[in-house]
Amino acid sequence: MNLAGVSAESRLFVTLTDEAGENTTETFDVPVITSRDQLEQMLYVVLQLSDDDRVPYSFYVEDKEIFSTLDKAIDWEKVNVEKPIDIVYHAQAVFRVRPVSRCTSTLEGHQQPVLHALFSPTGSTLASGSGDKSVRIWDLTTETPKFTCEGHMDWVLALAWSPDGHKLASGCKRGVVILWRPIDGSQMGKKLTGHKQWISYLAWEPLHRNGDCRRLASASKDCDIRVWDTATMTCEKVLAGHVQGVTCIKWSGTGAIYSASQDRTIRVWDPDAGICVKQLHGHGHWVNTLALNTDYCMRIGAFDPKNASINPLQMSEDPVHLQKTALAKYSEFINVRSEKLVSGSDDFTLLLWEPTNTTKSVARMTGHQALINDVRFSPDGRLLASGSFDKSIKVWNGKDGKFLYTLRGHITSVYQLSWSADSRLLVSASEDSTVKLWQNGKLLMDLPGHLDQVYTVDWSPDGQAVASGSKDKTLKLWRR
Repeated sequence: MNLAGVSAESRLFVTLTDEAGENTTETFDVPVITSRDQLEQMLYVVLQLSDDDRVPYSFYVEDKEIFSTLDKAIDWEKVNVEKPIDIVYHAQAVFRVRPVSRCTSTLEGHQQPVLHALFSPTGSTLASGSGDKSVRIWDLTTETPKFTCEGHMDWVLALAWSPDGHKLASGCKRGVVILWRPIDGSQMGKKLTGHKQWISYLAWEPLHRNGDCRRLASASKDCDIRVWDTATMTCEKVLAGHVQGVTCIKWSGTGAIYSASQDRTIRVWDPDAGICVKQLHGHGHWVNTLALNTDYCMRIGAFDPKNASINPLQMSEDPVHLQKTALAKYSEFINVRSEKLVSGSDDFTLLLWEPTNTTKSVARMTGHQALINDVRFSPDGRLLASGSFDKSIKVWNGKDGKFLYTLRGHITSVYQLSWSADSRLLVSASEDSTVKLWQNGKLLMDLPGHLDQVYTVDWSPDGQAVASGSKDKTLKLWRR
């Protein structure tokens, strides 16, 4: 249909369909200038939702979100107006994360660049790893240093919080993993040694699979993945098979461990048997990064961000209760969508996988002009963002890998990305010394202040703050 034939008085036949494509409403005759809010009110009436049951909804036409009015989201060149147009609705998070806009603190103390910053599962504590061989734990209520954890003999390259928030693991350039107690900053047991080269990534077993959070996996440049029992401080299994360094690992909700390597393959491991069960081929160069659509769901474990308050919450101590709560949350997420894996590579492409069903990739996502450094699913699993050395961020449909839009604004390489808990906002860290905040495909805010490259950025799981770590040896906390 030609756009010239569309006026404000024009009308369309539409149907409203849920995400799974199961519940389709009857056909409605609506004006083309129907707004998103009007569609939402229409849906409330059709679904007969009471005021207590009403949550915000987002609406899509052919995977394009309706931000203002229906006519702006429709591609009139492709649409057939003689048939009803399908509008797909998604329930959004019932809470809303407010955009961060100002730096509330510059956290000084590290003597070398900050390489990694990570919030605890409830967002109550922040940990940072640096080139000065130390791990620091910060108090977010007072925004001051809490503990300095010293024990590594080289740069701290990787951090991981246990899903119950009671342990913090760090890995260094010498191949040593150390566990810390966040409550007092002390070292737990002996150092975990065995890797022959630096630690590239750490991953805990998901809380819904083990309420005690005993098992930790570490990946290294020495081509191996080691599975540790953190109660006995021993190595349970060595997962060997990659022929070049392992760059990233993810412990899946199904129990498998996914590993990406510079040998261009992704392997699927059974950590109980210690064997490789599948190999995923498709990339033509190093595989740098992996992301699961269940990452956020497993990161927060038993914590629910809609219960977040200004005073950070602590989780209960009972492992059985924590495991049960985490399992209910994971099951609710996985009932709507299957677990998906995405990989980003030096070959400038991303591949979307469903490793539980097939060893072939579901989609190849092309468009970046340089290597892909980071990739993240939004917490609701519907969107996927990739950051590249080509200075851009691209956002894709998390279900089928379809390209949605490009975010441009950084003037050099993009290093790391992080989504807000409600999936509405995205923050990025770059070599250009800025942190940028994005919403609905547009730059919402520039957050300057760092004096050098920003290596790491993380949005707290409760949505209250963003932390960024830089080559200028400082961390900055950003709040609304």
